[in-house]
Amino acid sequence: MSRILFLASLVFLLAVPGFSSSPENHDSGKEDQESPSRISDEVIPVLQSNVPSRPKPILELGNGFLSTGPIHPGFKVPGGAVWQPSLLVFGTYRTALQAFHDGDRTSSEWANRLDLFLNLQLTGTERLLFGVRPLDEDGRFTGYRFNGQGEGREDELNFKYTTLFFEGELGELVPDLDPGDRGALDIGFSIGRQELFYQEGMLIFDDMDAIGITKDALPFPGASDLQATLVYGHDELNRDDNQEDHDAQLLGLFFSSDVRASSVNLDLAYVFETDDGTEGAHWGLSTVQRLGFFNTSFRYLGSQSLGKNTSGVSSGHLLFSEISRSIGDSHDLLYFNSFWGIDEFSSAARGPATGGPLGRAGILFEAVGLGTYGAPLGNRADDSVGGGIGLQAFSQDTRRQLVVELGGRRSTKSVKGQARTSGGGALALATRFQQAFGSHTVLQLDLFGSLQELKDEGYGARMEVRYEF
Repeated sequence: MSRILFLASLVFLLAVPGFSSSPENHDSGKEDQESPSRISDEVIPVLQSNVPSRPKPILELGNGFLSTGPIHPGFKVPGGAVWQPSLLVFGTYRTALQAFHDGDRTSSEWANRLDLFLNLQLTGTERLLFGVRPLDEDGRFTGYRFNGQGEGREDELNFKYTTLFFEGELGELVPDLDPGDRGALDIGFSIGRQELFYQEGMLIFDDMDAIGITKDALPFPGASDLQATLVYGHDELNRDDNQEDHDAQLLGLFFSSDVRASSVNLDLAYVFETDDGTEGAHWGLSTVQRLGFFNTSFRYLGSQSLGKNTSGVSSGHLLFSEISRSIGDSHDLLYFNSFWGIDEFSSAARGPATGGPLGRAGILFEAVGLGTYGAPLGNRADDSVGGGIGLQAFSQDTRRQLVVELGGRRSTKSVKGQARTSGGGALALATRFQQAFGSHTVLQLDLFGSLQELKDEGYGARMEVRYEF
């Protein structure tokens, strides 16, 4: 019986096209055909026509940034490191015509901002970065105000630097300290005036003179790549009201790690030696993960004034969530962001043009960082609940973008039986259109309308041109 089954199987295999190597087993007149899944032996050159040319920066010396060609061999310095210096000058110029009315104030203006940077790259991990913003200072921008407070020409030309720091890694800066790379010298550091950005800007979003030390790959049960950073900020620190506190200092300890399916961040900050003597403790915990088809992030932030509440520091909590998903196989995105502010949460540090902590909730809450144009629904979280739902759609290979967002917020606290004037209740609808031109220029159009407490109308429109170089 087994022989019969074996012979029958052999006859079946020989009769099925593709299992026989003899041409007579195929239909008469047909040539052998390769499987469509087979990788071709034909040499196909790189389709360079689909790769855009590299935009040329203002100034570039040494090895080109994201360029091709030979790499300069560099030279060896004491300590064993090989330096390959390269200099890159880059930046962003923004100019906007904008008008804003929220029931309390009306303003229209032309505002300008220039962020200019000089990057001296020494190795893959060591660099010196210098930056200036010569057209704005302390939240005021060069341009012209057509009406509102301070009508007339605005001249904020200055030569104050906003960025100047050196960063590197000890093991790469002085490799002779550990020739076999067996020690624990993968310690990163930065020193100088730099931007601190924690909890997506909700906890800290400010440029300050600071020293930071980071240790990667710390062992911790159930976690991978645990990173710990210690930061001491000692000058140019702005408080939650976006005003500089000349004496304030900051001490922060920040952790990040991947745990199973989530990325987790725990951030702690303490602000002391303040102008008014009111110190503050601030903290934040967040998880970012994918849940089924949805991208999600959940955050809890808190603050405690170690004294009386002031405009620069107060006590409270903030719960914040982001949920989004792509539409089909496109880049288009549906999103829903929400928040709940309990009492008066305050950030540890916020720069003059960064607004409040709710900027990440959507285009109805963000500070544009240019001129006096406000957030349609505000970006402070004091005693309020709210959120926004929106659609972000792309076209022209993502060179054109349209955002439509509907949002609202409501106060959770009453004062003398009345809703708080900082946000009793409001609804708003906003759109944003962006179009790229060439490799350097983006046109942005914003438009919104709102109802404050269902009676006071608000509206605004702006046109911005952004040039990247």
